[in-house]
Amino acid sequence: MHRNTGFTSFFLVVVFLFLYSSLFAQMSDQDVVSQALKYKSSGMTQEQVLRELVKKGVTTTQLQRIKEVYESGTLTVEQSSGSGYGVSTGNEREATEVYTYRQVDKPAPTVNDIYGQDFFSTNNLTFAPNMNMPTPANYVLGPGDEVLIDVWGDSQLNLSYKIAPDGFIFVPGIGRIQLSGVRVDQATTRIKNAFSSIYSDLDSPEPHTFLAISVGNLRSIQVNVMGEVRVPGTYRLSSFSSVFHALYSAGGINDIGSLRNIRVFRNGKVAATVDIYDYLMKGDNSGDMTLQDGDIVKVDPYLILAQIKGEVKRPMRYEMRPNETLKDLIAFAGGFKGEAYKEHVELNRKGDAEMEVFTVRQVQYPSFRLKDGDGINVGNILDKYSNMVEIEGAVNRPGKYAVGDGIKTVKDLVNIAGGTTGDAFLYRVILNREKEDLTRIVESIDLDALLNNRVADVPLRKNDRLYIPSVLDLNESRTVFIGGEVRNPGSYPFADNMSIEDLILRAGGFEEAASLARIDVYRRIKDPVSTQAANVTGETFSFSIKEGLMASHDKSFTLEPYDQVVVRKSPSYEVQQNVTVEGEVLFEGQYAKIEKSERLSSFIKRAGGLTPQAYVKGARLTRQLTAFEQEMTRDALKARARIQTDSAYIDNIDLSSQYVGIDLEKALKNPGKEDDIILRQGDVLTVPQYNGTVKISGGVMYPNIVTYKKGMRLSSYISQAGGYSRLAMKTKPFVIYMNGKVATGYWAKIEPGCEIIVPEKPDREPMSIQGLLSITTSITTIALLVSNLVK
Repeated sequence: MHRNTGFTSFFLVVVFLFLYSSLFAQMSDQDVVSQALKYKSSGMTQEQVLRELVKKGVTTTQLQRIKEVYESGTLTVEQSSGSGYGVSTGNEREATEVYTYRQVDKPAPTVNDIYGQDFFSTNNLTFAPNMNMPTPANYVLGPGDEVLIDVWGDSQLNLSYKIAPDGFIFVPGIGRIQLSGVRVDQATTRIKNAFSSIYSDLDSPEPHTFLAISVGNLRSIQVNVMGEVRVPGTYRLSSFSSVFHALYSAGGINDIGSLRNIRVFRNGKVAATVDIYDYLMKGDNSGDMTLQDGDIVKVDPYLILAQIKGEVKRPMRYEMRPNETLKDLIAFAGGFKGEAYKEHVELNRKGDAEMEVFTVRQVQYPSFRLKDGDGINVGNILDKYSNMVEIEGAVNRPGKYAVGDGIKTVKDLVNIAGGTTGDAFLYRVILNREKEDLTRIVESIDLDALLNNRVADVPLRKNDRLYIPSVLDLNESRTVFIGGEVRNPGSYPFADNMSIEDLILRAGGFEEAASLARIDVYRRIKDPVSTQAANVTGETFSFSIKEGLMASHDKSFTLEPYDQVVVRKSPSYEVQQNVTVEGEVLFEGQYAKIEKSERLSSFIKRAGGLTPQAYVKGARLTRQLTAFEQEMTRDALKARARIQTDSAYIDNIDLSSQYVGIDLEKALKNPGKEDDIILRQGDVLTVPQYNGTVKISGGVMYPNIVTYKKGMRLSSYISQAGGYSRLAMKTKPFVIYMNGKVATGYWAKIEPGCEIIVPEKPDREPMSIQGLLSITTSITTIALLVSNLVK
């Protein structure tokens, strides 16, 4: 299947060229597409195709309609190999390429669709006559038919004649033979009689020469399709065509057309009346008669259209005849669904002035006549049970059962459900039953006494629900907890005789850091009969484990519900804490701490010492902050924030690390003293090279980097940056040294690699004219007030 890309543009040209053409008998839409594409594929130009289609009577209206349908995407073109209307040579038909088009699938029908109305536009149904079948013996010949005469036996002869408009064929040596209006079997007899003058043994009892005829290319006929069809007009069809093919060629029945009163007129009289419902409902195609030249197919408007919806198999609108009833409509809809309420249906009818409603009972269905516009609604049965009881809980086969001859009492219901399970609590079961006002009431039953005939059995009523509780349901879910250094800490179901070892195995075993010398168990104190509060709320037990078994305390100790087991961490277990040393040391890289209190000097020593290029005073330490330290730092910054936007900005600041001010020179001179600080996990110690510059930034005219000069004061460095800016806070300069320390004031010592920062005041916006006017007005008002008071 394919869509011809040149198809649309080709037909656009054809439409404009057809404006001057006259109207002839129309071909079917399928024939137009087939012929046009066949001409195009044979190499004809568009003008040549146009002339050929004009000769065949294709109109502008028909061609425009085909183009619009194609461009809408609801039409596809397919090409298949088959027997077409090719020219015959001898008694063989020439195989040609056949092009057909068809509508694509439509959405599923809804209740508002008219049943059968889209029958002639349904996918894969073209109603085209079968051209590959042998010509039927009752086929009536006419002018334009090609008659093939085959003679074999003692003589061999193949002849082909086309019936002339006067109804005759002319056979040299024999003369004219009249064939128009006769059937194929009758034509065979006539030709055989005529050829007997040449072949005398054709009529002998034991002939040696045989004769047969067949029909080659068939003639076309003109049929008028009128009334309520999509495209009424005159159509040129194959002589094999039927009523259905004519309706299909005319686009099918329109919205008000009748599907049940289609008349065929022949020679001024009604030759047949077609009811499409006979074909759709019963498979009866006897009304689909073969058409003849000059026939008229007339589609009248419908008389009665009734809608049925609800619980039927095919809810739609159906066309009804005046003598048909509600029973027929239900049959058209496929009958009732299984859940349909069949005793009566609701019927809405348009009265003369107002709507009317009817309740039609089942006994009236065969006699109730319908009117145009009637709407029938079929309801469903109630979602209730008339004979059901239910049992659930601690029985072997819980579920719903039918109350009746075999199940009349509670004992019967328990027995049919396979009896109670071992965990059933029989001393108080619940019977939930329905009262007459549809409210429910609960009754308690001692099922143990009932089953042992100590109390009377209880008769069942419909919609009763019997619940037998389980002793397991009555007790809360009992668990034990294990935490600490195990692989899968958490709560686990309690089981009798469960030991600590069992629970440890259930939790996946010990973690590497687990201590086998200390495992604690915490237990609740339970005293259900106590009448006063107690100070002691729990007990604790401690154990050690050796080779997977208890090695201390009571070795027969078992867990109880809600015990909490905690496996302690070994005090000697430590995960490696790594410190990075980089810069001017002999061996840069990552080092693991050997001792908890390992200090700066130790790591410098382990890194091979400093290189000659190291600037010891500039060494700095970067420390990774814990989550708690980050939160404390963020809170401190927010406390200093002046406006809300500052607080929002602080939330987005990365506080994962921070510089620690150190003095590596003093730490190396005095190992183990205050300056030789203890390092921790994630610390990065950087020893830089000598940096002989000083950076000046902040509230200066020209932020700059200048050469360090020993002994030069802070003010001199600021002068080298152009001096203070307009917003500079001149009394609050500060210095950040390479090692992370900070000094403030004019007398701060300047060292190589440091940065001088001059803070700036917030820039205030200049006062607007409106502000000045407001101040002036206020001053004037105060002056007037003072003047009045003085008087």
